[in-house]
Amino acid sequence: MPTPQRAHIAMFSIAAHGHVQPSLDVIRELVARGHRVTYAIPEPMAELVASVGAEPVIYRSTLPTEERPGAWGSELIDHVEIFLNDAIQALPQLAAAYESDRPDLVLYDITAYPARVLAHRWGVPIVQLSPNLVAWEGYDEDPVSEPFRAMKETPRGAAYDRRFRDWLTEHGMTIDPDLFIGRPDRIIALIPRTLQPHADRVDTRRTTFVGSCQGDGGSQGDWQRPAGLGPDGKVLLISLGSTFTDLPDFYRECVKAFGDLPGWHVVLQVGKHVDAADLVPEGAAMPANIEVHHWVPQVAVLAQADAFITHAGAGGSREGLASGVPMVAVPQAVDQFGNAAVLEELGVARHVPNEEATAERLREAVLSLVDDPAVAARCAELKAERMAAEGGSPRAADLIEAELPG
Repeated sequence: MPTPQRAHIAMFSIAAHGHVQPSLDVIRELVARGHRVTYAIPEPMAELVASVGAEPVIYRSTLPTEERPGAWGSELIDHVEIFLNDAIQALPQLAAAYESDRPDLVLYDITAYPARVLAHRWGVPIVQLSPNLVAWEGYDEDPVSEPFRAMKETPRGAAYDRRFRDWLTEHGMTIDPDLFIGRPDRIIALIPRTLQPHADRVDTRRTTFVGSCQGDGGSQGDWQRPAGLGPDGKVLLISLGSTFTDLPDFYRECVKAFGDLPGWHVVLQVGKHVDAADLVPEGAAMPANIEVHHWVPQVAVLAQADAFITHAGAGGSREGLASGVPMVAVPQAVDQFGNAAVLEELGVARHVPNEEATAERLREAVLSLVDDPAVAARCAELKAERMAAEGGSPRAADLIEAELPG
């Protein structure tokens, strides 16, 4: 097979770690193969995408930031409207930025609606890089879609649907908004097939699963296992991602569960809204075996961890499987409940509902997982056979190159 000529590939995403991090090692691979990759991204993540060799194309976004998590709203209609609003205002910015520098191929995250409109306008191929599950045959009739169907029957939901259709029509696209969002022409799913619900009903002509594309996590930074822990000591990572972190009561239970637990070192990520001093009684010190951070290089920690308490987001689930680490899943929202169920069914995790996440329950779940040889064997099997076999970033880059014109 001839080596593809150097191409200009444009990636589009939003400023959210769960949507940017999964694509970074694929971008790094494309740059290493000699392609020029521009990456449309808001300013807060420009430096991150530049670290893998991409050229940031900065645009202004109206989406809430991690500093304003409450701005997302509380209802489904709030969440979907906010993405359409952002897309409508971002499209003219992105069109202008690429007017004299049009790409040969477009890559885009599931949230980057302007990318599909621009690829249609430019007449260039487009590939979605999906960081989480994809639709399957019968998805629209599945109970999981019921909230969206019910939303459209409300006056506000119907108005949203009309506005989306009008926006697409304005730009020469007659496709239904549900198909525009959920049925891309070509999908590279950056998750293992084993995490996909109803994987046997996914259209493999349209979708290819490439497993974890996390690389060595170098873009996140490094973490070193404490020298004094010893070869028999164990490391526990606790992280609920970057969005659902304002949960001081949960973190207090974690400190009670694992503080001063002999032979264990705990890395506790609490996000931007929690102060470590609030997690222990007034006047008390944080247990010596617990290090608390607002953010951690998760891939680097997982590479040296023995257990992982996670919210079971797509990124955390994927990285836990790729690292072969048993997990305690404490889901907080949306797809995390489904991911938790899948992980438990795979035999690599315990699902602990948020309302049951007491110190006693968390400690029992972690210790029972790491003491179970069947769990260890299952984690190793999934890491070696299912995750690695799907090809990761090199396979994703091969598939992207295959879509290049000519």
